Amino acid sequence: QVQLVESGGGLVQPGGSLRLSCAASGSIFSGNAMAWYRQAPGKQRELVARITNYGSTNYADSVKGRFTISRDNAKNTMYLQMNSLKPEDTAVYYCNRALPSRWGFWGQGTQVTVSS
Repeated sequence: QVQLVESGGGLVQPGGSLRLSCAASGSIFSGNAMAWYRQAPGKQRELVARITNYGSTNYADSVKGRFTISRDNAKNTMYLQMNSLKPEDTAVYYCNRALPSRWGFWGQGTQVTVSS
């Protein structure tokens, strides 16, 4: 069954950390570049980080040095380690294929709120 299931979000204070997980079906995950996206209140969805099947990564400037994307191909799971969180990181975080032409649907997302 095709699925994208994000988890690990929550409420944290500025400077805190969270680790997000994305459990994907093999048909979505296997052999494909994947990405984390986020949508903040009142804003369009944006690309946060991207990872290829073999582990090459890139990041939005706003998160570079603070976030780390990784994947476990054996588990069809992708992760986003978020450190030094800022209020502007507050958003719903989604995972999906890195290629927009291969977006079939979106999962439920996981809410990250960074607030004092």
